[in-house]
Amino acid sequence: MTTEHGSDKAPDMEVVEECTVKEVDLTVPKTDDPSLPVLTFRMWVLGLICCVILSFVNQFFWYRTNPLMISSVAAQIAVVPIGHLMARTLPTRQVFEGTRFAFSMNPGPFNIKEHVLITIFANAGAGTVYATHILSAVKLLYHRNLSLFPAFLVMITTQVLGFGWAGLFRKYLVEPGEMWWPSILIQVSLFRALHEKEKRPKGRTTRTQFFLIVMITSFAYYILPGYLFMMLSTFSWVCWLAPKSVLVQQLGSGHQALGVGAIGLDWATISSYLGSPLASPWFATLNIAIGFFLVMYVMTPICYWLNIYGAKTFPLFSNSLFRSDGSTYDISSIIDSKFHLDRAAYSRIGPVNMSTFFAFTYGLGFATLPATIVHVLLFHGRDLLTQAKRAFGGKKKIDIHTKLMKAYEKVPLWWFLVILVINIALIIFSCQYYNSALQLPWWGVLLACAIAMFFTLPIGIIQATTNQQPGLNIITEYVIGYLYPERPVANMCFKVYGYISMTQALTFLADFKLGHYMKIPPRAMFIAQVVGTIVSVIVYTLTAWWLMGDIPNLCDTTKLPAGSQWTCPMDRVFFDASVIWGLVGPRRIFGVLGQYAGINWFFFDGAIAPFLVWLAQKVFPQQKWISLIHMPVILGSTAMMPPAAAVNFTSWIVIAFLSGFIVFRYRQKWWERYNYIFAGGLDAGTAFMTVLLFLGLQSRNISVNWWGNSGEGCPLASCPTAKGVVVDGCPVV
Repeated sequence: MTTEHGSDKAPDMEVVEECTVKEVDLTVPKTDDPSLPVLTFRMWVLGLICCVILSFVNQFFWYRTNPLMISSVAAQIAVVPIGHLMARTLPTRQVFEGTRFAFSMNPGPFNIKEHVLITIFANAGAGTVYATHILSAVKLLYHRNLSLFPAFLVMITTQVLGFGWAGLFRKYLVEPGEMWWPSILIQVSLFRALHEKEKRPKGRTTRTQFFLIVMITSFAYYILPGYLFMMLSTFSWVCWLAPKSVLVQQLGSGHQALGVGAIGLDWATISSYLGSPLASPWFATLNIAIGFFLVMYVMTPICYWLNIYGAKTFPLFSNSLFRSDGSTYDISSIIDSKFHLDRAAYSRIGPVNMSTFFAFTYGLGFATLPATIVHVLLFHGRDLLTQAKRAFGGKKKIDIHTKLMKAYEKVPLWWFLVILVINIALIIFSCQYYNSALQLPWWGVLLACAIAMFFTLPIGIIQATTNQQPGLNIITEYVIGYLYPERPVANMCFKVYGYISMTQALTFLADFKLGHYMKIPPRAMFIAQVVGTIVSVIVYTLTAWWLMGDIPNLCDTTKLPAGSQWTCPMDRVFFDASVIWGLVGPRRIFGVLGQYAGINWFFFDGAIAPFLVWLAQKVFPQQKWISLIHMPVILGSTAMMPPAAAVNFTSWIVIAFLSGFIVFRYRQKWWERYNYIFAGGLDAGTAFMTVLLFLGLQSRNISVNWWGNSGEGCPLASCPTAKGVVVDGCPVV
C-alpha cells in the first residue's frame, strides 16, 4: 500500500508538505510502501558480495599513482539484473518453517528498498579505511615494525567510533528538511530510474534509457584518457608554447603548478577529489571557485615571486619536504632507535622546509576550523536552538519525508551509546597495551574523541547544505603535536580518532539520509551499516597486508622501476604530515622554534571572516548576494591540494557551473529529469572501463608508448628558480 500526504499527525507536530529545498522537492518521491520486504536473503547475499569486492578493489587501487575509488554506484547498477534473476529463479518456500528464524529466499519481486540496503552495504567498501595510512607509513615509509593485530584494532575502532557521533547528532542532521545532503540526490535519482516503470515520453528517452546511453558512452570514451591518450587527463597546452621556459610551464602545468588554461577531458580527473560536480549546488560551486582563484592565482604567485619563506628555492607546487638548499630531506636520518626525533641529528642537518604553497595550505586549514564554528553560530545558531527546544518538547516542524518515516521504529539512542562506550574502552586498551607501537596515551584518546564530537555537528551542517566537508586533520595534528611531540605514530593515531571518526559519522549520517529519502526502516539501515563496516575493515586490512608483502618496494619511489604505478601518492602526503606534526612537531615548524610561525595568524583571520560577512549582511540587507558568501567553503576549498592539482579544480568548476547554473536555471525540466542520472552514468561507465583496462592490459604491463601517453608535457614546472639551486633536469639560474 502506498502512503501519501496523509492528514493524520500528532497535535504538537506541524507537517510541511512542500520540501524546503527545491532540488529535493524535484527529486525525492513523497510516497512510501511499508509492506515491501527489506532484510531479505537477496539483500544479504548481494550486499556482502558487493562490500567484499569493492573493499578489495579500492584498497588494491589505493597504492597506485592514479588512485581509483570505485563508488557504490557501480554496485548499485550491477546488482539490478542479478536481483531480478534471483527473484525469478530462487525457491519461494520457507526455510526453517515453523520456527522464529523462518524466512523465504524469494519473498517476491526484487524491490527498491532491498536495493537501497545492498547499496549501503556496498558503500561500506567504497573508499578506503583511512587508518590504513598508519600501516603504510610505518611499514613502508618509516620502515618500522607494526604487527597485524594492533593495526587491525586501530582500523576497526576508527570506523566504528563514528557510529556514536552519528547517533548523537542524527536528529539535527537527518530529520530536518534543510539538511538535504546534495550528493545523496544522485543515488535517489538512479534508484528511481532503475525501478520506476516509465512510459517513454514522446520524442524523449526514458531515464533508464538515458542512463544506459550515458554509461555506455562513458565506458567507451574512457579508453582514451585511461589508456590510449592519457594526456587528455591533464591537457596543459600552455606549456607547449615555450618548452624551455620554467616560467611558462609554472603557469601552464595543471598537475605541478598553476594550471592556467589546463583542462581535464577525463571524468576521473574531474570528479576525483571534489566529488561529482553535477551534485554541487551553485552557491557552493561559486564559493569553491572564488577560494580556488584566490589561492592559486593571487596568494600563490604573490608569495612565490616575493620569495616568502624562500619560495623560489623549492618547487612552486609540492608536498615534499626539503632541506634549506632545496634538496629532498632524508627523514630516516633524524629518527632514533625509539622511533622518536633524534634532536642532535636534526640540529646538525637543519630544519624541515616546505614549498610555500604547502605551508599556506596548512594556514588555510588553520583558518577553516574557526571559520566553520563562527559561521555555524552566526548563520545557524537560531535554527539549532529551535531544533534543540523541539527535541525536548514543544511543537515540532517536520517535512513530508520525516512524517512518512514515523511509520517505522527508530534506532534507540542507547544502541549508539553502547557502541560508543565499548569502542572508546577498546581504543584505550589498545593504545595502552600496544603503547610501544601506537605511542598514544589514554588521555590522547579522550581528547581526540572530544574534538570529533565537538566538530561533527558544525561540519555536518556544512556538508549537508553545501556538499563540502572541511577537514579536522590539521587541527588534530596541531593539538597532539604540541601536547605530545616527537612521536609520529601517536600523531597519526590521534588524527584518525579525532578526524576520521567524525568523517565516518558523516558517512553514516549521509546513509541515514539516503534511507530517510527512500523510506528504509532505520533499524534495518543500522544493521546493514554495522555489518558492512566490520566486513569492509577486515577485507581492507587483509588486502593491504597482502600487497605490502607481495609488491617489492611498494611506495618507495627511490627503488621502484621507472613508470611504476605503485607510488602511493596519498600515503606519501600522510607520511609527510606525520613528519611535520608528529616527528618534528609544530613547535619546530609553526612555533617559536620554526620559520613558519606567521602562519598561525590564519586562525584569527578564519574567525573574523564569517563575522565580516554576517555584519555586511546586516548592514546591507537588500544585497541578497552577500548571503551566498560562505567563508568555510571559500577557505577550505583547496583543502585537498596537494595531492589534488589545479586541473582537478578547473575542470570541476566548469562542469559544475554548466550543470548547477546554466542547465538548472534555463533548462530546469531537463535538469530535474536527467541531471543526477547523467552523473551516475558517468561514474559507472568510467569505473567499469577502469577495472577492465587494469585486469586486461595494465596488470600485464601492456601499454601504448607514444607522445600522447608521455605525460602533460611540462617537465620544468617543478623546477626551483632561486639562484644557485641545482636540481637534476632543471636549468641553473
